[in-house]
Amino acid sequence: MTTGRDDKNHPAGSEASLETGTEKTAQPQGRTPEQADKAPSQLQTPEQSAESLAGRHFDTKLIHFGAEIDPATGASSVPIYQASTFHHFNIYDPPQYDYSRSGSPTRQALEDYISLLEGGAGGYAFASGMAAISAALMMFSAGDHLIVTEDVYGGTYRLLTTILSRMQIETTFVDMTDLEQIRAALRPNTRGVYMETPSNPTLKITDVGAVTAWAQEHNLLTLVDNTFMTPYYQRPIEQGVDIVLHSATKFLGGHSDVLAGLAVARTPELAAELKKLQNGLGTVLGPQDSWLMIRGMKTLGARMERSEIGARRLAEWLAERGDIASVYYPGLPGHPGREIQEKQSTGYGAVVSFDVGSEERAKRLLNRIKLPLVAVSLGAVESILSYPPMMSHAAMPREVRLERGIGDGLLRFSVGLENIEDLIADLEQALAD
Repeated sequence: MTTGRDDKNHPAGSEASLETGTEKTAQPQGRTPEQADKAPSQLQTPEQSAESLAGRHFDTKLIHFGAEIDPATGASSVPIYQASTFHHFNIYDPPQYDYSRSGSPTRQALEDYISLLEGGAGGYAFASGMAAISAALMMFSAGDHLIVTEDVYGGTYRLLTTILSRMQIETTFVDMTDLEQIRAALRPNTRGVYMETPSNPTLKITDVGAVTAWAQEHNLLTLVDNTFMTPYYQRPIEQGVDIVLHSATKFLGGHSDVLAGLAVARTPELAAELKKLQNGLGTVLGPQDSWLMIRGMKTLGARMERSEIGARRLAEWLAERGDIASVYYPGLPGHPGREIQEKQSTGYGAVVSFDVGSEERAKRLLNRIKLPLVAVSLGAVESILSYPPMMSHAAMPREVRLERGIGDGLLRFSVGLENIEDLIADLEQALAD
């Protein structure tokens, strides 16, 4: 049988014949060792990928990110390594991968991909956005105090107030559009600042650079949920943020077919801490879902641009109506955070929230709408219309929700890739009395 190897140079049983761990380029059938040696490494470090891709535009990096071609076969897609464990060819030279909870080639490709896009020192993929957020918040210890965006995602609010609170991790929620409120919340045991900008669902804008500069003066760890903007529009690490988080289920995945979370660390030291937590907690993303994430992220730029055009048109149309109580979108001229948004981001995003005035009217609209999904989540190719009081912020007590501006008539519209005029016509009929 032909194996593509020179058996005279690699006799059976010799140690040389066993030195094919996953940290080295494998020798596939039909390819000589010399050919394999010339193949680029699929498993570059984030630093190597960033160096090799320096100078390329973001849209190009979405397609050519260092692992887009399988070095063993030339396949145009990262292979799905559907394996739970990996053979040690040489017990004295352990392979890069030994057990899939600790790492796998498919997940590594995704993790290096998001690290490259965010400009970090290391990226990590989790089983959900909340798994990524939970792991990052586990960097804090009992007795620590956190300052957090007041209208944060409901799942993050629930984690902080019902789970981490039992571990004696304290939280103060503040309006992060006001730097004085953040300063006033500082305590001797404050250890971190958690930002969400634009916030979910009222789309308030936090000045990331200003908050981070203040936090650094007090040696505080800074975290940002970048789900709504993605690295296509906003890269907080460039403004000094320590950890960037994503519910990758949303815009990064983009197709409503995968549940995933991503975290990116600014420094190698923080990356090592995140890796330890990921491995210790075991909330990792599987290889098939990692592959789906990579597939979805390749079209991120095209999707974000198209959806944002629709979102801006929708926000303007809603703002012109006399029967809408409030419209929240940072691209509107009257949005109080527009100037800051334009300073720290290159776009406004694809999510528009609006208040129709009452719970009764909101629910009537949801039952009449025909094109968008009426569902939890956002950031997909199909538009998704959500009702935060019953969906994303159901875990937040009503009185707390109302204090944060999340009224009973509030709806959140994630604009997809449909023709925006069709979406507006559908919304118009659903709003009719």
